[in-house]
Amino acid sequence: MTTSDQVTSSCCNTNSADPVDASQGRENLLTGTNDDTTSCPVMVGSPVSKAAAVSRGLFRDYEDQRYYFCCAGCGPTFDSDPAKYAANMI
Repeated sequence: MTTSDQVTSSCCNTNSADPVDASQGRENLLTGTNDDTTSCPVMVGSPVSKAAAVSRGLFRDYEDQRYYFCCAGCGPTFDSDPAKYAANMI
């Protein structure tokens, strides 16, 4: 297998040769305006629409700050150590 054939896995993996298969029924949370977009504190660098995340319940409030997640798997991970993941957003 070459490097280009490898698929990276994550809690919200969408890497696949066929994007329809990769979505596995998940809504695309990357839509929205630039003002509406932030990064996921768990999957650092993964963009997420704040409005889409809120509508799906993919956020947590921690120390008077709201954190938005790119997928449902990131919320429980954030809950396991919120200070660690909140520090990723500084």
